Amino acid sequence: MKLGIERLALNPHLAKDWGRCAFLGNQASLTPEFKPSWVLLRELLGERLVAFFGPQHGFHATVQDNMIETAHNKGPFGLPVYSLYSETREPNDSMLEGIDTIVVDLQITGCRVYTFKYTVAACLRAAKRLGKRVVILDRPNPLGGVQIEGRALNLKAKSFVGEFEIPMRHGLTSAEAALLFNQSINAEIEIVKMEGWTGHEYWSDIYKHWILTSPNLPTIDSVYVYPATVMLEGTNISEGRGTGLPFQFVGAPYIKDAEAYAKRIEHYIQSDAVFLRPAEFQPTSQKWVGEICRGVHIHVIDAKRIETFALGLAIMRAAMDVGDGGFEWKQPGYEYNYTELPIDLILGELGAHKKLEAGLDVKDSFWSAGLKEYSQRLSEVLIYPREIKASW
Repeated sequence: MKLGIERLALNPHLAKDWGRCAFLGNQASLTPEFKPSWVLLRELLGERLVAFFGPQHGFHATVQDNMIETAHNKGPFGLPVYSLYSETREPNDSMLEGIDTIVVDLQITGCRVYTFKYTVAACLRAAKRLGKRVVILDRPNPLGGVQIEGRALNLKAKSFVGEFEIPMRHGLTSAEAALLFNQSINAEIEIVKMEGWTGHEYWSDIYKHWILTSPNLPTIDSVYVYPATVMLEGTNISEGRGTGLPFQFVGAPYIKDAEAYAKRIEHYIQSDAVFLRPAEFQPTSQKWVGEICRGVHIHVIDAKRIETFALGLAIMRAAMDVGDGGFEWKQPGYEYNYTELPIDLILGELGAHKKLEAGLDVKDSFWSAGLKEYSQRLSEVLIYPREIKASW
């Protein structure tokens, strides 16, 4: 198994025509030996590496919350770092002046609701506009490249956590996602492929370590359940931000009986791929700061069998059932959409929250709409041939 950055190091001639380069990445852009990709690029490109771009949370992933913008500053080697989660989310003309190629080495999470992919799309749009090239150094999808889940996004529910018609778990690598997005952008794009990745490997099959891509995804288990628990950003249920186990602790003060809550979730998902341990926690920031929340700690038993979309729906439905009327939807705005309910943007369909309120089964076909069509579209962008399948 070799990452795109590793293959570039072994084949430096690949960069001979890239000209002057800017690098889009963050502190998780490392080789398996923990060497920063930007150091390797500096060794390879020398003075041709002239600038950096940082995604949401900043180049060093220090900023915690959504819609908290980061400033432009100085980075490694004294070069400028331009924030693409600032007054702009797309490189402007002055940022790309004198630059020929944007080199991207960003680790994605495998979930539609994660902005890094859309920052890459923004770079593709800027490259198309200004006649630049984008190079993607490919990285694996930590959730594997076979299983897909959740409705394909309806573009009426478009936001900065959903710009393209992809499902919650999209099954793509960094480069495959870029190729899919580029079908409608048509920028000049070059891929440095991985070696040895088949799509059946989850992160833990390949590596013993996980470098947090953002402050609230500190462990690979948090990544494995993230497509489920990120849904809670559209509710008043704590997703564990402000605790030592973000996206693994879920709960709220209005849930009075943690054991009953756990059993109710289990009733809906009927799965032993996770263990829902009744738990209490007290967030030190974010929702319910300083208050005791009762809920569950989600333990990953078998990551490859978790049906994350059903799990997320079950967590919310169970809170409606046992929360004594305390459950509420978060109100707009969310990721630069100020009109629609955040939960509908997350679920990918306007009005989808009403289906859950009405008690629609968490494994109903409504929640997998568009998956067949989506999987058929992927034949044009899959770099590593494999069969894509939906959970149900």
